[in-house]
Amino acid sequence: MPRQIPWWIGGIAMSLLFFFSFSEIGADRPIGASTGMAYLSTVVFGLDAENYIYTAEIEKSGAWEGVMLIGVFFGGLFMSVFVTKTFHISYIPTLWKERKNSSVKSRMIWSFIAGFLLVFGARLAGGCNAGHILSGGSQLAISGIIFAVFALGTGVITGRFFYKRKVCKK
Repeated sequence: MPRQIPWWIGGIAMSLLFFFSFSEIGADRPIGASTGMAYLSTVVFGLDAENYIYTAEIEKSGAWEGVMLIGVFFGGLFMSVFVTKTFHISYIPTLWKERKNSSVKSRMIWSFIAGFLLVFGARLAGGCNAGHILSGGSQLAISGIIFAVFALGTGVITGRFFYKRKVCKK
């Protein structure tokens, strides 16, 4: 049985993360993820700040978010392997297998479509859910709170529609 961590430890950890991210003592930067992806593409494709306005806009924040994403990956890996002992690789999650199908190809196609829509929406909104909900919400920004309500509400509605139970005909 996996080891569970009490909810209050997560709350304290998030509070410390926000303090050291937002405060002048810490990094003095917001938390986000999508700009890190945009920054990575500027590095991979060699888009310089002189010729591309957006590259100049995200140069400082994108580099910070890229490093944060690397830390999130290795932090999650560390926790799942050593602390909760729940690490496993799965191409098809259990709920997908129960409600959709067992096809890896189908899962990958839907994952690509969903990921594309998520990144497109993040760029359209001027930031990702992490930036709007975590940074904005923790600072009690009205825009962050409104975004959280709509994003989470839309996620629940979409999840219920997409993962609806199959009706068994007898």
